[in-house]
Amino acid sequence: MIYIVLSDVSSHLSNLQDQKMKAPELISFLKTRRSSKIAQLSTPAPSQAEIKDILTIGARVPDHGKYHPWYFIVFEGDARAQVGEHLRTAYAAENPDTPPAKLDLEAEKFLRAPLVIAVISRIREGKHPQWEQILSSGAACYNLCLAANGLGYGSNWLTEWYSYSPTFKKLMGLDERDHFAGFIYIGTPTEKNEERERPDLDEIITFWNKDTFSLNKGEPYGMPDAGMPKTGVTLL
Repeated sequence: MIYIVLSDVSSHLSNLQDQKMKAPELISFLKTRRSSKIAQLSTPAPSQAEIKDILTIGARVPDHGKYHPWYFIVFEGDARAQVGEHLRTAYAAENPDTPPAKLDLEAEKFLRAPLVIAVISRIREGKHPQWEQILSSGAACYNLCLAANGLGYGSNWLTEWYSYSPTFKKLMGLDERDHFAGFIYIGTPTEKNEERERPDLDEIITFWNKDTFSLNKGEPYGMPDAGMPKTGVTLL
């Protein structure tokens, strides 16, 4: 686990207008970061001051039009068990033959880490593309992960069934503009993260040249809607 003093990084970044900034520690952190396994997130949770820092950084993302098209819900302490009753109700409603033991497991989803932050992607009306608003929500999810990691905690960005559950969304007060961009699970890692295979850059990068350019799009897939969640609005 790499620790970064966020105040030092912030001070370093503030000099960008005056000089070309180089932060070797930050670059090393970004090159080696990875998600913690959900089973390896334990107590202690971030302090209230650290949670505020994490949320502040989560909201500091590209946002075309300054719509802030995202909203955060924080689950900590007893709230993690309380929201479990909504999970139980939603799962039972959508899977009526589920055994009680399975419902108990689903109700405990948010107990897997001491802190869970839900990121809601909320489409705003305006002249800027709605697709960009969704992308901004994804950036918020990633920034929450980076902030937690920078403070020495592990994080995991999950969706799972409840992100796409109409019943759970309704129980949580979401409307047709809203969908869950993800749930960020945060805690103290109990084990060191192992590196995993990463894509070969030659397979995902092309340097454009008008005479030789050929786009490598990879394998085709049969998903006409590209797996996009139903937002309740027409994406522009």
